[in-house]
Amino acid sequence: QVQLVESGGGLVQAGGSLRLSCAASGSIPSFDAMGWYRQAPGDKRELVAIVTNGGGANYADFVKGRFTISRDNAKNTVYLQMNSLKPEDTAVYYCKANRYPFSYWGQGTQVTVSS
Repeated sequence: QVQLVESGGGLVQAGGSLRLSCAASGSIPSFDAMGWYRQAPGDKRELVAIVTNGGGANYADFVKGRFTISRDNAKNTVYLQMNSLKPEDTAVYYCKANRYPFSYWGQGTQVTVSS
């Protein structure tokens, strides 16, 4: 059984930075894409950034230039460096890992950005 555990969330002032981590444990396959999603209260869960096994990354327009996704395949860990945070970035951030035909989700970590 695969488990994903996020860490690194918290409260930060606007303009600040946070680094999220997501580590996989259990019977870990070699993941395909790994990514970060977020969900604010009353909103749908949305893609923030995704990185392939080869390191190729894609970002949502609203985080381009501010967030950077990376992964360490040896550690089965994916990271999200978040800079220049805005109050509208406040949400629960979820990690997702894919290994066809399965998808795995973490439990989420709260990020709160104060103005």
